[in-house]
Amino acid sequence: MKILYSEIEPYNEFDLKVSELHTIHVEESGNPNGKPVIFLHGGPGGSVSPKDRKLFNPKKYRIILFDQRGSGKSKPLRSTINNRTAKLIDDMEKIRNFLKIKKWLLVGGSWGSTLALAYSIVNPSKVLGLVLRGVFLGTKEEANWAFNNSAKFFYPEIINEIENKINKKK
Repeated sequence: MKILYSEIEPYNEFDLKVSELHTIHVEESGNPNGKPVIFLHGGPGGSVSPKDRKLFNPKKYRIILFDQRGSGKSKPLRSTINNRTAKLIDDMEKIRNFLKIKKWLLVGGSWGSTLALAYSIVNPSKVLGLVLRGVFLGTKEEANWAFNNSAKFFYPEIINEIENKINKKK
């Protein structure tokens, strides 16, 4: 089983106006007649990249990547105005309808897994299945771990060095 496929270029890229303020960047690659799969990137501030296309067999899948509101090539960059989970679910529905897709497979990691789950709860009849990794449910405990404590766990030497420098300046 191949884990990563060869690099491919999108056959279609466009910007989709989803609100008065927000325009999201969308790309399609792989097989235009293949099983539709949408990749949901992590966050906050994440975006899609060419390496994300390599996760899918381009002969079997119609690969859809998009930069969520406020991220990547979507505009305005880093905007949190009207940038809530419900709006992202609406954006996904706009993409699905624009591309005339009846049902699709959702693939996401970290925040993307949360978005996939939320979308599936609201739109179960539009989902072929879910592939999730690094599930992040956005609880207070998870957010605290991800944004405050995880660095101490994974990089204790670096964090100790930073804390020592800070304490010396006090």
